[in-house]
Amino acid sequence: MGHTTGGTARTHERAHTELQPPPAQPGGWYDASREALQTIADGVTQLAGFGVAAISVVRDDGKLEVMAVAGSDEARTQLAGTRTPVARLEREIEKADEWGLLRFVPHERLDESAGDTWGWVPDITPLAHEDAWHPLDLLIAPLYDERGRLRGTLAMDLPEDGRRPGLGQRQLLQRYAEQAGRAVITALEREDLAHRVRLAEAAREVVRHASAQLRIDGILGDIRDALMAGFQARGLWIQTLDEDGQGTGAVYAADGGEVALTGELTRIAEAAARRAWDGQWVEIVQRGRPFGPSISTEEGERILAFLDGIGVDSLLFAPLGAGPECLGNLVLTRAHGDPEWSSVESDAALDIGRDLGRVILNARTFEREHQLVEELQALDTYKSQLIATVSHELKNPLTAIMGHLEMLDASPDLTGTTRSSLAAMERGTTRMVRVVEDLLLLSKVGDPNNPVIPAPVDLRRIIDEVVDLTSVAASRKGITLLVDAPREQVCTVGDREELDRVVANLVSNAVKYTPDHGHVTVRLATCGDEILLTCTDDGLGISAEDQDHLFAEFFRSTNPEAHAQPGTGLGLAIVLRIVQRHGGRIEVESELGRGSTFRVLLPAAPG
Repeated sequence: MGHTTGGTARTHERAHTELQPPPAQPGGWYDASREALQTIADGVTQLAGFGVAAISVVRDDGKLEVMAVAGSDEARTQLAGTRTPVARLEREIEKADEWGLLRFVPHERLDESAGDTWGWVPDITPLAHEDAWHPLDLLIAPLYDERGRLRGTLAMDLPEDGRRPGLGQRQLLQRYAEQAGRAVITALEREDLAHRVRLAEAAREVVRHASAQLRIDGILGDIRDALMAGFQARGLWIQTLDEDGQGTGAVYAADGGEVALTGELTRIAEAAARRAWDGQWVEIVQRGRPFGPSISTEEGERILAFLDGIGVDSLLFAPLGAGPECLGNLVLTRAHGDPEWSSVESDAALDIGRDLGRVILNARTFEREHQLVEELQALDTYKSQLIATVSHELKNPLTAIMGHLEMLDASPDLTGTTRSSLAAMERGTTRMVRVVEDLLLLSKVGDPNNPVIPAPVDLRRIIDEVVDLTSVAASRKGITLLVDAPREQVCTVGDREELDRVVANLVSNAVKYTPDHGHVTVRLATCGDEILLTCTDDGLGISAEDQDHLFAEFFRSTNPEAHAQPGTGLGLAIVLRIVQRHGGRIEVESELGRGSTFRVLLPAAPG
């Protein structure tokens, strides 16, 4: 036989024939569709009087692939799955006689030099008739769709009577050609739809899994199965660029192994990725296939040499990016015998490259934020350690100073001026001691390695004790200090000394910043599974600007009246940290000149 993919076996020039048995795809092209084409080919051999018939389809790479062969086991063995350039068939049928849908090229129109270059040719002797069939005769029906695109061929060989077909036989073959055309178009449309559905599902899985991953090194592991199945790939890896777009970031293989790219290949891939992202296209690298615009011939040859070394037949190279920025590339590989990469797969890979680009950008943002948080945490830890160390170092000499001041104050020989100086020194030392104690407490309550040891704490009792201690300062200013709390215990869980400090700081601040003859009210109530502690005064109040910084360390009010009051600027910062480490929250409501209300909510003790 002289035909199949491009007509008969003869149309398969030996130098271009590629034996590629296609893999089985349940529910896709290679079951129902292939069976329909095989039935048509069988009809040609069983009813139309030909010994061999073959049906081929046009693939995305511009080659005809034999999908069904009937009538001859020898022809089927040699021809099934072979691929031939469409251009070769088109050159032959330019010489053909038109018989309706059929095209006939008698052997005498062939180039003499072509006779020994064709594929399978049957070993027969032509009959001695004027219309006798010659082994190199070509009878083929090109199959076109409604847009005039060649989608496949139906080829016949070895007429049973040994003669070129007459009018009646041609009419029968034309009906089979019509059936074959409909079947090929339907099969290709079905294959394309199934292909698109599979790739859409792969893209959906990629986006779903990758979007949930916040680290680049974990993205590929999550999307590996979806990409491998969707693209029928044998391997894949992702290469990312540095954040400045210059040089290599990292290469992540699907199996977690190392992709040993040379420095030269890495640079080629980086440059090709940026060009491909700018042009929004995908590259396919395979021996015998022209290189795309992103890869020069020299670069392509180096890539092919690398593929040969790792047993890869072809790769699909898709850029990754977001907006104008190229972030890397995705590489999918196939081995010898696997299907050719299709245009549908190229489009899907480009879409996935965009999705993965956004995911990588998000992952990089997360990693930068994570790194920044770690640095801030380390800085905060260092600050806490520094504060604790300095405070401890200050406490010891201050204690000694205080002791010696007391000894000097007890001496009967001191003059009035000296005693006045000693009193000033004692006040200054007392203030420094208070700052040191506040710093030590701030360090303690801010240390994550110093957790709260939970125990039941009666807040009602703490309030009574704090109010009792503060009542002296309140009475000096004529301030009315009221308590509104249940008679029974109101318990939370935590550290009693720390919670005592919360109540003491809030009440003492209220008394400190309330003018003479003002009012301070402390309320305690249970609200569901929380305890509400409220401290209200009708004092100076706090401006909206100051409220934004109220709980910051060392913050002092910008209000001159408030700033005139002594303080370390650490009291409310300590209150906030204690409340937070007890699982509570604090709120403030204030207006300049109209007083303040602080609300602390803490979890109620179980039972």
